[in-house]
Amino acid sequence: MKKIAWVTDSTAYLDEELKNHPDVYQVPMTIVLDDVEYLDGRDLTAEELYKRLKTLKTAPKTSQPPVGAFMELYEKLGKEYDLVFSVLVSSKLSGTVASSVQAAQAVNIPVITFDSKILTFPLTSLLKKGIALAEQGASIEEIKEKLEIVRESNETYVMIGSLEQLHRSGRMSGMQFYLGSMLSIKPIISIEDGVLNTKEKVRSDKKAREKIFDYLNLSNEKYGVKEVYILYGLHKEVADEWQSELEAKFPDIRFLSCPIGAVIGVHAGEHTIGISWNNADA
Repeated sequence: MKKIAWVTDSTAYLDEELKNHPDVYQVPMTIVLDDVEYLDGRDLTAEELYKRLKTLKTAPKTSQPPVGAFMELYEKLGKEYDLVFSVLVSSKLSGTVASSVQAAQAVNIPVITFDSKILTFPLTSLLKKGIALAEQGASIEEIKEKLEIVRESNETYVMIGSLEQLHRSGRMSGMQFYLGSMLSIKPIISIEDGVLNTKEKVRSDKKAREKIFDYLNLSNEKYGVKEVYILYGLHKEVADEWQSELEAKFPDIRFLSCPIGAVIGVHAGEHTIGISWNNADA
């Protein structure tokens, strides 16, 4: 049986199980605040980031890990493992997948770079699924195939916490920002095929929440959803409120509450909240 090293980037949320897993490795993204670079999760926590965002003179930026960071890690892993399986943030939102692919061409160990087409905890769930399949004795091809099925079935809907941050970081046009701010419109953002889309525009947090819960209800009726991830910025108490409400509405579904982390927080803001689930259990 091949010894596999599992690699992801710092947009994935690593819970205690993954943090302590001997075969899981994380490559940090870079966050630039007023021209100073920080490695996500190492030099800067999400809490510290949200504090700093309030006093910045220039728009914050994020950048993918450089090719060299992946090369260095893959070379090190080549001494201990037979294969590297990298599950990474959507290639349409970041150049991280491209960095890994480039690094893989320069090292001796075989590397599979898997584009999750997603981020944060839904990305983590794919990583966990891959590890579980490997432990059950699935071949590399089977793991890839099954992760693709789960990936294509994902639904994610988010209320962005700060239109201003989304605009400043270049993820929203000036006109969209102006109209959203002037009319107090709350866009519900979905992630479809790895891209951010404005799914719906509503006038209040309450309406947005109801709409998002409706999407879950439709999927649950159609597919029988087993597990839902509540994704939040800084305010866990709001995620807890959502969780109580959702558990009352959907008693058969397991709900997990997960922070979105600093890199996504740069673009989305501390008040961001949403839910994500997979409709397939490959």
